[in-house]
Amino acid sequence: MKFIIGKKVGMSRVFKGDKMIPVTLVMADKCYVAQIKTAEKDGYNAVQIGTGRKRKITKPERGHIDKAGKNLENLKNIFEFRVDKTDDFKLGQEIDVSIFSEGEIVKASGLSKGKGFTGVVKRHGFSGAPATHGHRHDERAPGSIGAAFPEHVFKGIKMAGRHGNSKVTVKNLEIVELDKDRNIIALKGSLPGARNNLIGITSIS
Repeated sequence: MKFIIGKKVGMSRVFKGDKMIPVTLVMADKCYVAQIKTAEKDGYNAVQIGTGRKRKITKPERGHIDKAGKNLENLKNIFEFRVDKTDDFKLGQEIDVSIFSEGEIVKASGLSKGKGFTGVVKRHGFSGAPATHGHRHDERAPGSIGAAFPEHVFKGIKMAGRHGNSKVTVKNLEIVELDKDRNIIALKGSLPGARNNLIGITSIS
């Protein structure tokens, strides 16, 4: 199981032979293992890794990082990854892009762009009502949302609400190029979120 935290830089393209491949560049600086969770103690196996540096840090955060047994920097971003077994990981262990290789298939997770409170047309792709021929000016309304019985709206009905700003995972992404000197991973295709969005990259076993 291989994983790392990176920051979305933006999109670019890579030429291989006569083919142009669209890629998203992710800058993955060195990460450190901050905590190891086991099924015996925590109920499941997982590894927490952190990256980045915080200027100020609270005492609980400092104590959490100090458990790694190394004098680490003030880790700003901490992600948790589920693993089958934790034998291959040690507290304070350093993780960088060299664990991956070109051509490897991975999955990437991150927060999608937040679009605020949106209607059903933008949020769920409703076609809306006709806008002419005597129809009222409510062509973006959701339409009927309930029934005569049981006289309430069923759970799960597609309605207006908060759009975006949710975790999105994209699977089967190919690592097209790997720049170990600059800690950059070029993944084929697009990734969720805006520039500088945090991305968790995990190998697919």
